[in-house]
Amino acid sequence: MEFGIFVQGYVGKRAETDPLAEHKALMEETEYIVAADRAGFKYAWASEHHFLEEYSHLSANDVFLGYLAHATDRIHLGSGIFNPLAPVNHPVKVAEKVAMLDHLSEGRFEFGSGRGAGSHEILGFLPGITDMNHTKEMWEETIAEFPKMWLQDEYEGFTGRHWSLPPRKVLPKPYGAAHPPMWYAAGSPPSYAMAGRKGLGVLGFSVQKVSDMEWVLESYKTAVGEAEPVGAFVNDNVMVTSTAICAETHDKAVEIAVSGGLNYLQSLLFRYHDTFPRPEGIPEWPELLPDYTAEIVELLIAEELMICGDPDEVRRQCKRWEQAGADQLSFGLPIGISYEDTMTTIRLIGEHVIPHIDTDPVHRTTRFRQTATGAA
Repeated sequence: MEFGIFVQGYVGKRAETDPLAEHKALMEETEYIVAADRAGFKYAWASEHHFLEEYSHLSANDVFLGYLAHATDRIHLGSGIFNPLAPVNHPVKVAEKVAMLDHLSEGRFEFGSGRGAGSHEILGFLPGITDMNHTKEMWEETIAEFPKMWLQDEYEGFTGRHWSLPPRKVLPKPYGAAHPPMWYAAGSPPSYAMAGRKGLGVLGFSVQKVSDMEWVLESYKTAVGEAEPVGAFVNDNVMVTSTAICAETHDKAVEIAVSGGLNYLQSLLFRYHDTFPRPEGIPEWPELLPDYTAEIVELLIAEELMICGDPDEVRRQCKRWEQAGADQLSFGLPIGISYEDTMTTIRLIGEHVIPHIDTDPVHRTTRFRQTATGAA
């Protein structure tokens, strides 16, 4: 199993007391990814969100990732996501950005796409539309066009219901052979099988705990085994996200979790991600989940809803995700926890967890791309 880090420009309540909170959040997250690169993490994912106050101020993730392409050496940089719906980002512009980032990172870019976080975000770009299901048709008609834009010398053009383009050379072409690995951000369990049938990897932001992984993964692996890939190769890959806090001792990790405002983050998540399944007991915004106590944190750890503890505990908790079949575990780190504690988590996981679980120096997606193109 491989490891990643996920950032989204989470500001939270810090802006109430610090006028530079937004700037600090964005700059700190670049430092987290640089640290993760040095610590041996293989992937870094940056969100694209719009209008989601406090929850995510990372709207121009192509700019963010372009900076990180130069600031890092080995870590793969992924869009989690680029939104390819034409009213949000014209598909040709998305294809150009993907290829450019593939060049700037020298083959380390990962193209994640999806339909957006929820109605507050996406319907802002779709005047007159009230049904989020409308976006599924828009994404479906677009996703298979990207490999054609990258691989055809002159793109043959496209005429669809939602966008069109006459034949044109879409430039630049990707770096090296084929194109970056393609992923889909799955907001609900049926999306896993759909992505598998198209040969796409899954960014599993909707998986809450290990036990959810097993049946969802089975549906994906069955579908991807019979894939008709939209791209040049099958990206047989499921990434899942989890909160992670690692400290020198168990008690210190729990103390950090209690003071991190995790209840506010979770409340904001379900405020904006209204397409995600809502677990029982999650209140409607503006009502908040109760403040986390040490007892609540211990329960979340026991229920495998949070990775938290000393290095040995965190390693065992990560092994559970590996045993359940996850191909990649990506940690949502900047969650109201201090810069110093976040850096400690990255360092300890790099020193004590990753070397025991991820023993292959070659990135899984690099291997898929090389195999498909016959590259050495």
